[in-house]
Amino acid sequence: MSLALYKKKRSFNETPEPEGKKKSASRTGLKFVVQKHDATNLHYDFRLEMEGVLKSWAVPKGPSMNPQDKRLAMMVEDHPYDYRNFEGTIPAGNYGAGTVMVWDEGVYSAMEYEEESIKDQEKILLQELKKGDLKVVLHGEKLKGAFALVKMHQGVPSGEGRGENAWLLIKKNDDEASSTDITKKDKSVKTKRTLNQIAEEDGGKVKKRILSRKKKPALVLLNDPGSKPLKKNFLKKKK
Repeated sequence: MSLALYKKKRSFNETPEPEGKKKSASRTGLKFVVQKHDATNLHYDFRLEMEGVLKSWAVPKGPSMNPQDKRLAMMVEDHPYDYRNFEGTIPAGNYGAGTVMVWDEGVYSAMEYEEESIKDQEKILLQELKKGDLKVVLHGEKLKGAFALVKMHQGVPSGEGRGENAWLLIKKNDDEASSTDITKKDKSVKTKRTLNQIAEEDGGKVKKRILSRKKKPALVLLNDPGSKPLKKNFLKKKK
């Protein structure tokens, strides 16, 4: 698969991202990676190795281990295989400027075809990708078990206005399914750093989180413990 669009969007004399000269040489298993990307909008990049490149989707809310969650996943350009190791900061002024973390990584297989050869699994996965119904089993440090990537179609209410690149990332209901928010595990699986730590060490922009203000408690009359909170206006003396 061509990496022409990936290369067209980037100036490699300005960004530390890999140029894409390396191809997959390992036959021990197809690789996957999820990168947390603090660009203009914080999102997660979900990438699956196929045809020597990484098929990629941007997931705004991040992956979920809850089968009831249907996470929007926008398919983007293929990335080079060695992008799976990229962690650092893309300088301001470049495409995708911001800090990138390797949030999860591992190997994956075609669901229900785990006993097939890697080559045959890849053929099956490419067929499913073309049909818009991709089913995989992930073996990561955070993401485990079966997932589906389903392409949204025009004419379906939830797919209207999304464009032809809109998919849904959905956890299958298996033994690994959970209602726990997996995105709370927010450190790199490679370096155990947070996004801010990566930004600090790699010259990126450290983003501050705005804390919500605590609401002041309503006033209650001391001589009536069972009374409802009263507004301040009621406590003012009448002229």
